Amino acid sequence: MQLGDGAMVGLLLAVLALTGVVFAILLVRTARARGELGLSGEGVVLGAITDFFDTLGIGSFAPTTAWIKLRKLVPDSHIPGVLIAGHALPTIFEGLIYITLVTVDPVLLIACISASVAGALLGAPVVVKLPVRTLQVTVGIALLLAALLYAAANLDLLLAGGTALALAPMPFSAAVVGCFIIGALMTAGIGFYGPMLAMFSLLGLNPLAVFPIMAGAGALMMPASGLRFARSDRIDLRLVLSLAVGGIPAVLVAAYLVKSLPLEALRWLVAAVVLYTSFVMLRAASRPATAA
Repeated sequence: MQLGDGAMVGLLLAVLALTGVVFAILLVRTARARGELGLSGEGVVLGAITDFFDTLGIGSFAPTTAWIKLRKLVPDSHIPGVLIAGHALPTIFEGLIYITLVTVDPVLLIACISASVAGALLGAPVVVKLPVRTLQVTVGIALLLAALLYAAANLDLLLAGGTALALAPMPFSAAVVGCFIIGALMTAGIGFYGPMLAMFSLLGLNPLAVFPIMAGAGALMMPASGLRFARSDRIDLRLVLSLAVGGIPAVLVAAYLVKSLPLEALRWLVAAVVLYTSFVMLRAASRPATAA
């Protein structure tokens, strides 16, 4: 890696760390002002489990949504905000770890992260105003797609990807546009690991090189849009703080201590739960009267 590349990566890491500190301070202040400064044991355990598997590439949005829906922890309209704000800080730690450990073209890394953040910033104001039924349909379809991706991964139906650590101008441009779209969809509670892995595999990028892009993008776009949700009425800040407190140590354990897990069996289990939750969410959206 050239000196200029090293400086870009160093600057990106500094921005991620600063973002994490600022987001944590603002989140705690907002929770205190609203009388929601506290933790729930169930939320802490949920954050630990989902962010542990998120670090290993399974994703956190779909399993978190499934548990929240099955346990009726918050109204459906609160789910996108809880997902994004609650998993933001653990994802920042993932970004710091993967950008440090995995090699990828720094220009591609920063361009895709910037595009994802731009999409998230434009998407969040729209999502917080969407009708509850629209959110239910969106999240239900997202869960269905997530279940299909888990099954496809286990059946070796996903493209294996290439060996490249950088992209030519045309696929580079396609990746930037794709990251912008994925960033906007993320604000509706749609997980972005699966779509990003699929997109970059089609473009020929090494799958390992996708992880710093995914984690780095999440580390910036989730706090950026998470603050908008935190200041809205569609969020439960106690659950958000609980997910973060449980998720951060779980990320560190998964990244540095865990060497192997039966990920195929775990994907099948998550796929079954997520598929059922997708059915429940879409059934709720189809009812004549949907609670706000």
